[in-house]
Amino acid sequence: MSLRRTLAVVLRHFYLLRGSPARVLPLFAWVTIDIVLWGFLSHYLTSITSPAFHFVPMLLGAVLLWDFCIRVMQGVTLAFFEDVWARNFLNIFATPLSIADYVGGLVLSSIATSSVGLAVMLVLAMAIFGLSFFSFGAMLVPFLMVLFLFGIAIGIFACGVVLRLGPAAEWFIWPMPALISPFAGVLYPLSVLPPWMRYISRVLPPAYVFEGLRALIGGGTVSVARLAAGTALAIGEILLACWFFERVYRHAVRSGLIARYSAESLS
Repeated sequence: MSLRRTLAVVLRHFYLLRGSPARVLPLFAWVTIDIVLWGFLSHYLTSITSPAFHFVPMLLGAVLLWDFCIRVMQGVTLAFFEDVWARNFLNIFATPLSIADYVGGLVLSSIATSSVGLAVMLVLAMAIFGLSFFSFGAMLVPFLMVLFLFGIAIGIFACGVVLRLGPAAEWFIWPMPALISPFAGVLYPLSVLPPWMRYISRVLPPAYVFEGLRALIGGGTVSVARLAAGTALAIGEILLACWFFERVYRHAVRSGLIARYSAESLS
């Protein structure tokens, strides 16, 4: 893996963002809408329920963390989709760029764009709704790390799906966070789920984060063992996603289908 080539991928996406306000606006526009919507909903629920229970850190905090995970995923997939939409694969892989260089560039691009979204979320949550994430203490760091790793994993996997099935398959990708969120227990404890859904939750790292978040807000302690298990799962899923992406790419190259990459399925 060459750091210089990886940074070249990042630089390409930086130039795309710099030259297009339409690409910059989504970095914080949807985040702002989510924070404002859920923030006022949390304040309303707090006002009509017991004053001992404060919904802002529970709901708004969970939404903010989940939005961060989604932004990480979309940071990877949108950078990849730029090459899909431009039909740029042959140009890229005709160079000495390796798969590791390319995927590394997608990940670094995602770090940059998701950091912007996270900063906007933190400022809005603190300025408008008084939600201080410093109250979570040092546990905020591992929470964000697990969600970041999982976002990278599903982002790389989503890129592999589109590379395998063709550009039209991007419509399978946008609903992925919404399909995962019920099993991750973003807004409610996993105990309310039926047993078959809880089995799926066990392989989703965000489920460990949001269970820990609720325990922390409720005055309890976060299980370090469970959080470590969530971290290990996220790392394992990144490795699986990278293996899947490379396998799909090798198939497309060996079969010559990547040269005919279009809206048709790569079968």
